[in-house]
Amino acid sequence: MAKAVKSAPAPRGRTAAPAAAAPPRRVAEIRRNTKETRISARVDLDGTGRYDVRTGIGFLDHMIEQLSRHSLIDIALRAEGDLHIDYHHTTEDTGIALGQAVSRALGERVGIVRYGDALIPMDETLTRVALDASNRPYLIWRVNFTRPKLGEMDTELFKEWFKAFSQEAGLTLHVETVYGENNHHIVESCYKGLARALKGAIAIDPRKADAVPSTKGVLGGTLKA
Repeated sequence: MAKAVKSAPAPRGRTAAPAAAAPPRRVAEIRRNTKETRISARVDLDGTGRYDVRTGIGFLDHMIEQLSRHSLIDIALRAEGDLHIDYHHTTEDTGIALGQAVSRALGERVGIVRYGDALIPMDETLTRVALDASNRPYLIWRVNFTRPKLGEMDTELFKEWFKAFSQEAGLTLHVETVYGENNHHIVESCYKGLARALKGAIAIDPRKADAVPSTKGVLGGTLKA
C-alpha cells in the first residue's frame, strides 16, 4: 500500500508574491454632433475584432467591419447623416470620429511599436499600406478607380475617409494599389491593409512597454481630443 506523502510546509514569514496587475485597456468613446451628422464611436484597441457598425451606408459598414476584424480593434459605430443629400458628410465624419477615438485610446502612445505595414493581395489586386503612428498626420493616396461609383457610393469618397481618419488618429499613412482591376477588391484591400498595418503599429512592444518610441520622448498630447 502506497504511503501518503506530506507536502512541505510553506516557509514562515513569506507570502506569495501578488499577481501583476493587468495593463489598463485602451478604450475611448467619441460623440460628434453637427447639423449634418450625429455620430457615436467607441473603440477598444485591445479587443478581438468585434464590431457593431451602422452608418446608413451599407458598403461603408462593410469596410469598417473589415477594419475591425483584421486589426482586432473592437468598434461600435452609429451614424445618422444627411444621406438624402449625398454620402459625403457621413463618410467623412465617420472617419473623423473613429480617428479621434483611436487617438484618444492611444493616449501618450507609450509602449507602442509605432510603425506598421502590410501587403494585401485580393484576387487580381495588390495593395500596400505603411503607417507611422507618430501623431504627425499625413496621407499619401495612390489609388485609382475605373468606376465613379460602387453601388450608390462615390469612389472618390474613400480618399476622404482615409484622409479624415489619418488626420484625426495622428497617422502618417501611405496607401498604394500596386495593381488591380476590380474596384471592390481595390478599396477592400485598402481597408484590410490599413487594418493589418494598424494592428502592428499599436501593439505594445514588451521590451519597451514603458517608453514612448521617439527620441523626443513625446508622441501623444499634441492633438486636440
